[in-house]
Amino acid sequence: MRCPYCNQDINHVLDSRPVDEINAIRRRRLCSGCGKRFTTYEKVETLPLMVIKKDQTREPFSRSKIQAGIVRACYKRPVSIETIERISDDVESKVTLMEENEIPTYRIGDLVMEQLKEVDAVAYVRFASVYREFKDISTFMDELKKFMI
Repeated sequence: MRCPYCNQDINHVLDSRPVDEINAIRRRRLCSGCGKRFTTYEKVETLPLMVIKKDQTREPFSRSKIQAGIVRACYKRPVSIETIERISDDVESKVTLMEENEIPTYRIGDLVMEQLKEVDAVAYVRFASVYREFKDISTFMDELKKFMI
């Protein structure tokens, strides 16, 4: 492992601990060259998970896309970045545990909506409006009615 500060490849592991949410090992390292500390994550390499989009095209699963959608839905809402991270971690874990090589986007969207519904009603409706592609006000109102029941 190369030091991100001085690029030397001699360093020592100071601390290792599991990161349960993402099935990884977090290692705190000390560079022998410059003396700076840095963190690395070791994760089991698996087959790439493919996402089947609505138009039937396929692309690799991207946690950052999920997180970006949640961030947009929570814009100017009282939702902390820690909550957004937790939702992203939870969705990624659930998708990984499905043990499928391909997963349709609607299943991922449903997982996100399930989490947002518990966190913030406005963020939930914002996410649902993009995810479900509301065509008119009546479909939007139908979704709102489901939430209010």
